[in-house]
Amino acid sequence: MFRTLRFRITAWYTAFFSFLFAVFAICLYQVLAHAALSRLDETLQSESATVRTVFGDELDEAHGAVAEAARVTIVEVRLAAGYLAIYEDGRAVASSAPLSAAEQFAPRAPFARVVSLPLGSHGARAVAGGVSHAGRQFVLLVVAPLDNVAAELAAVRRVLWLATPPLLALAGLGGWWVAARNLAPLGWMGRQASAISGSNLERRLEIGHAARELTVLADSFNELLARLDQSFAVLRRFVADASHEMRTPLAVIQGEADIALSRSRTPAEYASSLGLILDESRRLSRLVDDLLQLAGADAGRVKLRSEEVYLNDLVAECCRSLHSVASAKGIELDYRSAPDIAFRGDPELLRRLVINLLDNAIRYTEPGGKAEAWVDAAGPEVRIVVSDTGSGIPPEAAPHVFDRFYRADKSRGRDQAGSGLGLAIVKWIAESHRGSVTFNSQPGRGTTFTVSLPR
Repeated sequence: MFRTLRFRITAWYTAFFSFLFAVFAICLYQVLAHAALSRLDETLQSESATVRTVFGDELDEAHGAVAEAARVTIVEVRLAAGYLAIYEDGRAVASSAPLSAAEQFAPRAPFARVVSLPLGSHGARAVAGGVSHAGRQFVLLVVAPLDNVAAELAAVRRVLWLATPPLLALAGLGGWWVAARNLAPLGWMGRQASAISGSNLERRLEIGHAARELTVLADSFNELLARLDQSFAVLRRFVADASHEMRTPLAVIQGEADIALSRSRTPAEYASSLGLILDESRRLSRLVDDLLQLAGADAGRVKLRSEEVYLNDLVAECCRSLHSVASAKGIELDYRSAPDIAFRGDPELLRRLVINLLDNAIRYTEPGGKAEAWVDAAGPEVRIVVSDTGSGIPPEAAPHVFDRFYRADKSRGRDQAGSGLGLAIVKWIAESHRGSVTFNSQPGRGTTFTVSLPR
């Protein structure tokens, strides 16, 4: 429980609330203490003024009898709490408290302002004021102990101490409730996510009107599910197509072997069967090689072998290697010569890119047609262009040309249609060199593929 997010949020919330409450309590206590002392000081100032007035009047009425005037003043002025002492030349004339208690303030009390003095366990506040009469100087000392103020502040401290535990408990419960309420969508998301598997990736998380941060999290998770759903769909289609492509040559090989072994054959018949088996084995081998290369590319295991090559020489070499294939089909294969164009890349992958494009052009061009390749440099890019006068690509097939195992015309024979991986490999090789591949096709008039590679 102590490692749960709810507990941590509650603990942090309670700690922060405790800190704020402590700051509030200290500030409140200081404000109340200052207010209590200010009220006491104002009372002392007022009582000091009253005492000076009364003592001056009594001196006038007593015709200079200081002792009588002081005694009457102390009797008439009844202080709410505190002491009153009258001094002349540092000698106590009269006092409302025992003389020893009042005398300790005389040497320390400044004239006509409030000071703090030690008295008892809590100290005292005092005000000294002067009175002149007939050339004689008197000091009137008004003293108020801080016992009442200390008692009030002690009551405030008791209230704060008694209020702290229940307030912190309520803060903890409130923090737990707030955390539970705000983290509830995470629980919903967890339960929904646990119910999603590879068979129902089309499901999405629903969290209602949750906080914006959780909504962003749910949206990100839903986008991840969408990508996974798409990836699983592509993977399922890829496995199905690969299985179909492999099943046909395997079936041909097995069937041809069964026929050849069903009875004794002439050497010519055995040679024909072995030739067919060899062709299908080569087709299957190429398919497996293509699948392994694409799988390695998807996993990021294929590393480019960067070398400096001349693309014009590379394309010319590829055209020469396929010249016999094109001639056997009655197709004219031309290479438009170009000056030396240097490029750094993987020569084997670039050669395969060009071979796949040329093979695709020859495959989908009718006898008597023409295929052509050339290289040119356009600004910061190098372009490899392969065009043909073949059947072209139907508009509805254009978005899927580079999809794996996609063939625009399903009715074509196996020898003509290929495996459907050639253009996918072309696209991967171009992108691995930070380039791109585009095409322009007119049904019935031919197709032009352009590979753009940054220099």
